[in-house]
Parts: sequence; C-alpha cells; structure tokens
Amino acid sequence: MNNTRICIYPKDVSIILGKSLSQARRILSLIKEVYGKADHQYLSIQEFADYTGLDPDEIKKMCRS
Repeated sequence: MNNTRICIYPKDVSIILGKSLSQARRILSLIKEVYGKADHQYLSIQEFADYTGLDPDEIKKMCRS
C-alpha cells in the first residue's frame, strides 16, 4: 500500500517555512483563497509548491520526516 500523502497541513507548513502554527494556518488560508477553494477543501502539496515556488519533491521529503 502506498502511504504517500498529497495534502499539506499547517504543521507541515510550520516546519517547512519555520513559521508559527497560526502563521501557517493563515498562509494556507491565503493559498486556498487564491485557488478558489472552500474552507472544507484540502490543499495539495503541488498547489502549495506552485504558490511558494518550492520544489514539490523537497516538500514531500520534509512531510515524511
């Protein structure tokens, strides 16, 4: 079974960007707004990578550890 995640969570953003958890929530809310997503919808790692300009593979590595 493949355990690869496709969604990114505030805790991940906090670790990746070195921000507080509340700042990470705000960043994810902003990205959801830009992509026209509702509050109940998830944000993918790819969408986060596209918005921030970070490498999706590096983000996935950070989310695994």
